[in-house]
Amino acid sequence: MTATEASEQAPTSMNNRQILQAMSGLMAGMFVAILAGTVVANALPRIIADLGGSQSAYTWVVTSELLAMTATVPLWGKLSDLYNKKLLLQLSLGMFVVGSLLAGFSQGIELLIFSRVMQGIGAGGLTALAQVVMAAIIPPRRLGKYAGIFGAVFAVGTVAGPLVGGVMVDTSWLGWRWCFFIGVPFALLAIALLQRTLHLPTVRRDVKIDYLGAFLIVAGVSAILIWTSLAGNQFDWASWQTAVLTGGGALLLVAAVSVEARVPEPIIPLDIFRNRTVTLTTIASLLVGVAMFGGTVFLSQYFQIALGKSPTVAGLMGLPMILGLLVASTIAGQIISATGKWKIYLVAGGIIMTAGLALLATIDANTGFGLLSLYMAILGVGVGLLMQNLVLAAQNDVPAAELGAATSVLSFFRSMGGTIGTSVLGAILANRVASEMAKSLGTEGEAAGGSSHAVPDMTTLPAPMREIVENAYGLATAELFLVATPFAALALLAVVFIKEKPLKTTSGMERLAEEAKQAVADGDKPSSPTPVS
Repeated sequence: MTATEASEQAPTSMNNRQILQAMSGLMAGMFVAILAGTVVANALPRIIADLGGSQSAYTWVVTSELLAMTATVPLWGKLSDLYNKKLLLQLSLGMFVVGSLLAGFSQGIELLIFSRVMQGIGAGGLTALAQVVMAAIIPPRRLGKYAGIFGAVFAVGTVAGPLVGGVMVDTSWLGWRWCFFIGVPFALLAIALLQRTLHLPTVRRDVKIDYLGAFLIVAGVSAILIWTSLAGNQFDWASWQTAVLTGGGALLLVAAVSVEARVPEPIIPLDIFRNRTVTLTTIASLLVGVAMFGGTVFLSQYFQIALGKSPTVAGLMGLPMILGLLVASTIAGQIISATGKWKIYLVAGGIIMTAGLALLATIDANTGFGLLSLYMAILGVGVGLLMQNLVLAAQNDVPAAELGAATSVLSFFRSMGGTIGTSVLGAILANRVASEMAKSLGTEGEAAGGSSHAVPDMTTLPAPMREIVENAYGLATAELFLVATPFAALALLAVVFIKEKPLKTTSGMERLAEEAKQAVADGDKPSSPTPVS
């Protein structure tokens, strides 16, 4: 290919209408991924009670999806650098549909957890690919404006999910199974919209998939995450099971690093971490995952058990945090697009998120909703300023050919942080609840779930017992936020050291064409982007 031919193949910049059309399927897909987690949030206490599960099972239903999503995000990201992104998005949505149907028909905890794994694999694709596609079609300087639209979709999905889930649980002729079925039509709609509206160039080149590296990464990460999920609950933190899982996971990850350093097409290119911005945003994403997911995933349980609210009311009570996130991400995105300055919002987000978690560490079963709303709104503002802008900073500072890898690395570590945070804090919650129950009831606490870690059905408990359980869960939830606060402070420290660089004004597709043209000028044989519908 000559330089002239490379120039002729360079894609032109898309106008606002074309971008919005292309984003319609992406927004529907992201709505599905968000709905998968949020619609179940307020239904989980009822689901676990109906299926006879324990506090460990409660944690596993959340963790299994996060684990599958975390372990597969790097694979989806790498595949997006090699194959057609639209087809990969549609495949991930198809896997989500299968997982949702299996979850809806589950008759036991085991099948429910397996189905959540399927949903997690699909969500991993959506998480990685949606942001990769956005970077491919939208220049970083304009990305903030459109990120606000995704913020709105995120807010609607996050707000509507718990509300819809709560209403379904409280409606006798529907029930919790429809919490899983409701996402299926949206997923099918997303597949159809992507087919109609999204047209991206794909890279035609000879590739060798690093199957060994993929296996070692998935196996190593899974071993570590399974350990964090079970330690302190199924077995002691200091035990032979801990030694096997942590030692085996560490060995697998060391082997993965060795393989990734040698193969021509690594799943996670190690040289990407030579980029200071990528390294620091990755560290910050990991810590944000621990603080945010780990600290907030049990809020719905707190609303229903510690405060005695119904699933529907619990869904409404989460609105302040979501509104804070929506307003902060939308306004910051518009200002970033207008000014090109972004670091100040990362620093402000780190400060505000740390403050929000510290304030939530003071709650108990008697905290008023007004004060609780203020604390949640502060946390939402901090998260809204941080999450999308960390991705923007990384995408702006890597070559177009590495957009998929860089984006998936951030998503991978954020999800891993969330999974570890959920697992470890879930174990802390169960142990603190058991301890508080034992203090109040002695050996009788076992009957109420003190040693078995069973999630209590509050509707069946007598008033004196209900008050003891509410107090135990209130104190335990506050402890979770206290543990999460230092991780947010460390995330703030990481973003302080990120160097602000001007936002690029060309999209990923345009940059890829420019890089191909430069490769021709340098005498290399580039990969040519070939349009694929």
